[in-house]
Amino acid sequence: MYKKLLLAVLSTLLVSNWAFAADASCEARATEKKLAGAAKNSFMKKCEADAAKKGATENCDAQAAEKKLAGAAKNSFVKKCTADAQKS
Repeated sequence: MYKKLLLAVLSTLLVSNWAFAADASCEARATEKKLAGAAKNSFMKKCEADAAKKGATENCDAQAAEKKLAGAAKNSFVKKCTADAQKS
């Protein structure tokens, strides 16, 4: 039980750290590209969504590894887990 709770807490921290890092990284990239206004808003939205997806995928990969999944079972689990994470 403690192992699952610890994994949940670590997963939450990982995703929140990705969100913070994504904001800074996306902002820096937008500045580097000299984007402003609607173009910057569009870029930021896509950049942050891509970063969140990457963080969710890494979190789901870790969960799959803990469950010792491999092959098609792992791919299916990660795909569903990532989709569920993006919904919330």
